[in-house]
Amino acid sequence: MSAITSFAKSYPSNAAPSKVSVIAAVVTASIKRLARAYRNRAEAAALARFDDRMLADMGLSRSDVRDAFAGPVWEDPTSLLRARALERRLSRRHVSLGLEEAPLKAPPLVPEGIYPPVSRPARFTV
Repeated sequence: MSAITSFAKSYPSNAAPSKVSVIAAVVTASIKRLARAYRNRAEAAALARFDDRMLADMGLSRSDVRDAFAGPVWEDPTSLLRARALERRLSRRHVSLGLEEAPLKAPPLVPEGIYPPVSRPARFTV
């Protein structure tokens, strides 16, 4: 008895995919991407019917939904909505992504070292 040890087809090493199959793969992938964007756009359109309280529960605002649909038709609006909701969730929990800003230090109103120190209140200096 013989046992089957491999199910993979073996091709000669010099066989390359034809141009037609490469073009077909690219067209198929772009059609799938467009169909996924259309499906996600239809699902995100349901968010436009929600009231502001329901959007706030998800970490979104009405302007986020408007911004998501302002892009071209072939772009996926859910990626922007997901990013905005994540942004708000992280800022609410004071989580930083390592992009901390340096603390702001305002310059003094009066340059130091130019004027002599005054021992009396400012109302008597005039």
